[in-house]
Amino acid sequence: MTIRRLFAAPLLLLAACQQPVGAAPSEGAVLAPVPTVRASEAGTRQTAVFSGGCYWGIEAVFSHLRGVTSAVSGFQGGARATARYDLVSRDDTGHAESVRVTYDPRVVHYDQLLQVFFSVGADPTQLNRQGPDTGPQYRSALVPLTAEQDKVARAYLQQMAAARVWRGRIVTRIEPNRGFFPASEDHQDFAAKNPDHPYIRYWDVPKVAALKQLFPALYQPGFTRG
Repeated sequence: MTIRRLFAAPLLLLAACQQPVGAAPSEGAVLAPVPTVRASEAGTRQTAVFSGGCYWGIEAVFSHLRGVTSAVSGFQGGARATARYDLVSRDDTGHAESVRVTYDPRVVHYDQLLQVFFSVGADPTQLNRQGPDTGPQYRSALVPLTAEQDKVARAYLQQMAAARVWRGRIVTRIEPNRGFFPASEDHQDFAAKNPDHPYIRYWDVPKVAALKQLFPALYQPGFTRG
């Protein structure tokens, strides 16, 4: 990771994501198949963890989804002691930039979160990268927190591979839950706080627009701050 300039921003922040000069968005919305294995979830609150490249964009997508009550940017895969931006940026901590999503299963199910995630959030064929961001900390991974999520996630990855909606091979991994560690406050709700940030406008605004277009029944215009 690199430190980038924030244009016309009142504060200087460490950037979680990088955009090479002259780069053009390589990610595009791909309507993932409707899951054939539905999640059976009880209660009014469930939690899931998704790793899909820069957490700013993944957080923004889930924060515009009906039924999501919280989306928190952070890290998973490594130790608590190394769950800091400056350490994760060295590429050797085992962490991936991730988002912890809390949702109401009466409104949106885990299988629907998976379909949204792979349709507009993360490209499951990119290995240790997403768009302009490269390194193992930008890998795509699912971190099931329950046996039901594990069953649904594995079934959906198999379904996606068989559907061949994407040209490349599905490389998204299912990883064990080693703990989720929130990022610092300046990285939370980043898209809502910095709508004119060049990275947000160039890479993440299109993701939210695709969410609205592909999933109008699940899209909500307001940003749920986590």
